[in-house]
Amino acid sequence: MERSWFGWRKAKQGGGGGAGGGGGEREEEEDRAKVVVDGSGIRELVEDREAFGMFAESKFRQLDADGDGRLSVRELQPAVADIGASLGLPAQGSSPNADHIYSEAMSEFAHGHGNQEGVSRAEFQEVLSDILLGMAAGLKKDPIVILRIDGEDLRDFVSSPRYEPAAAAIFSQVGSGDAPLRQCLLAAVQQLGVDHGMPPAADPWVVENVVEPALQQLSTDELEQPASRDVFLEQLKKLLGSVAEQLQERHVIVAHTENTFDGTGVRRLLGNKFELDKLLDSVWRDVPAELRKKAPKDKEHLRVALDKMADAASLPPHGSVAQVDAVVDEALKVADAGDGKAVEEAEFKKLLTEVLGAVMLRLSGEPIFFSTSTVVHEPLSSSSALLPSSMPPPSE
Repeated sequence: MERSWFGWRKAKQGGGGGAGGGGGEREEEEDRAKVVVDGSGIRELVEDREAFGMFAESKFRQLDADGDGRLSVRELQPAVADIGASLGLPAQGSSPNADHIYSEAMSEFAHGHGNQEGVSRAEFQEVLSDILLGMAAGLKKDPIVILRIDGEDLRDFVSSPRYEPAAAAIFSQVGSGDAPLRQCLLAAVQQLGVDHGMPPAADPWVVENVVEPALQQLSTDELEQPASRDVFLEQLKKLLGSVAEQLQERHVIVAHTENTFDGTGVRRLLGNKFELDKLLDSVWRDVPAELRKKAPKDKEHLRVALDKMADAASLPPHGSVAQVDAVVDEALKVADAGDGKAVEEAEFKKLLTEVLGAVMLRLSGEPIFFSTSTVVHEPLSSSSALLPSSMPPPSE
């Protein structure tokens, strides 16, 4: 079965073999160690109206604990968190990328059905459809790859020709004349990522349960001595070998996202006058009534307006990617948008368009690559109160 209802899509890792295992067996193992949550299965379920109607009715009965025939906002919020957990997303508050998807999902409900009486059965089906499609839209735009880090890729990296030049480059950054070997090694593992087969070494659980036990396999006396380049390369290889053994015994599940911001989304928006005008009108309507006639021309108001346009321009929310924030700040300066003067609607929209144009030019010339890796501490195979119990966990 290649795809479940909720979008676990197997994705083969490229590249060939390491030690052990035949081709087919290793390929199957790689399939099971990496899945992509892209929202495709969510859309398939919602588009099957008969199946989705039965699904929504059964879930409504489960959530309606008091049996009053209506669900409150408070009752729906855990449902969204439960959907995310069942999809394999990190818990709310632990990953900016996943949090943005949760936020998009809840906004679909809050904007359309925020009444105090709660949500009826018919409304619930519509709300659930909106929430799931909101999550699907976020995942289609920024898929989350769920990786099972089991030491195999790390072992392959250490034994490959990639190891020595990579380790030497790391030593040039972390090594110094009097820095002890332990300090250099701890700094080194934090510079290795999932593409090397290493889980996020900044995560306290990974440090305590994987890195520190591996360090204990090395000579205590040598760890406290200053590290030369040759000693560092040799001891890092030993450490990573021990880390791979730890990971073989205790797999680590990691949610990984990657994105390149190169201005193409901004260019597409600016090239679609109808969509751009519609979005600018929406942003202007969100300006507080007392400022509607003359909106202030300061960075804060313009930044808030730009953040409301970010999704349509394929830009991250403000505060989630520092490098993109810096580009936006520079564009605001170029557009002379920091003088605090008041502007009317036409000039306000013109300023936003000019800022987006400046952002597009900067990103097209200097694209920004951004990735995150977050350890998923919750068991992915845990049962869900909202989603089908038949949904397979990514590592099984």
